[in-house]
Amino acid sequence: MAAITNDWLTPLSGEFKKPYYKKLYDTLKEEYRNHVIYPPAEDIFNAFHHTPLSKVKVVIIGQDPYHEPGQAHGLCFSVQKGVDIPPSLKNIYQELHDDIGFVIPDHGDLTKWADEGVLLLNNVLTVRAHAAASHSGLGWEQFTDAVIKILNDQDRPIVFLLWGKPAQTKAAGLDNPNHLILKCPHPSPLSAYRGFFGCRHFSKANDFLQAHHVPPVDWQIH
Repeated sequence: MAAITNDWLTPLSGEFKKPYYKKLYDTLKEEYRNHVIYPPAEDIFNAFHHTPLSKVKVVIIGQDPYHEPGQAHGLCFSVQKGVDIPPSLKNIYQELHDDIGFVIPDHGDLTKWADEGVLLLNNVLTVRAHAAASHSGLGWEQFTDAVIKILNDQDRPIVFLLWGKPAQTKAAGLDNPNHLILKCPHPSPLSAYRGFFGCRHFSKANDFLQAHHVPPVDWQIH
């Protein structure tokens, strides 16, 4: 695992010392040794590397990484260039198009968002190949709960986009009135038509940021 070295390190350092995290770390070493695990170990903390705590404006919470070859690279919903755009991300792009006139790109790499201050955080940060949710319950949920607490404690406005029930469980840790919490169904083809389409979360996020004198996110990807 590539260590977190930016301004996330100090607030998270206590987690790395806790018994659950040591157990998680030891389990992951075995998993990477004996199975195909995504993302590659050096990419597990990419969301933190690309989006320092001081730069976070918007938080999007996914479930767990994509579990097919070449997809996951440590940013929720994102795939690297050259990889087919997954169905949920196609629906995210469609909502962006309908909401703000976003021009749909020919790839699914969301690194630009991460570099702009959008924390693309999965609830669980690793997964076995071809086995969705296979690393649920190993301890990642406790770690990402700690991340949410750190974000909740920030005294500047942050927007949380919680799509689907697993992401919305994180709302229990969000009680700071400085922040905006937006909820809707998951963008998966199974649920997008139940209220993800038409949610307008991207324009709402930017309206909130601008109302609080924070530069909006440029959602366009090229």
